[in-house]
Amino acid sequence: MIQRPVLVSSCLAGIPCRYNGKAKANPAIVEAVARGDAVAACAEELGELSTPRPPAEISGGDGNDVLEGRAAVLDVNGEDVSRQFVAGAQKVADLVQREGITEAILQDRSPSCGCGSIYDGSHSGKLVAGDGVLAALLKRRGIKVSGSPAT
Repeated sequence: MIQRPVLVSSCLAGIPCRYNGKAKANPAIVEAVARGDAVAACAEELGELSTPRPPAEISGGDGNDVLEGRAAVLDVNGEDVSRQFVAGAQKVADLVQREGITEAILQDRSPSCGCGSIYDGSHSGKLVAGDGVLAALLKRRGIKVSGSPAT
């Protein structure tokens, strides 16, 4: 049986792509990428957002709502970056399909990658139930999505 690689958030693989220009490396994930057991991708960078960039949160819902046009991803300055988040999520979803990937491990609480809980859009640190844009799109496509393991 051929084992497919797992998709992982680039920041977990040690790539400095987070909004603040830093990584959030998880040693096990860094090793998995080095072995070829995982493929790293950052939906925000693939959506052509710069690194570093103003922090962003979903306002008015979660990633499913953004995909349906009922909510928006707004940065801390109030700029709507929904288009970039959706475009980047689509590029990652296309990669997943091309590579035959069936599982993803994503960065917790992110407006792209959050799985199960995300920030509420107020930029106050409050969490609410929901998924980020990428996590929502991958789940719609039948991909098993989980949050990052503890380091």
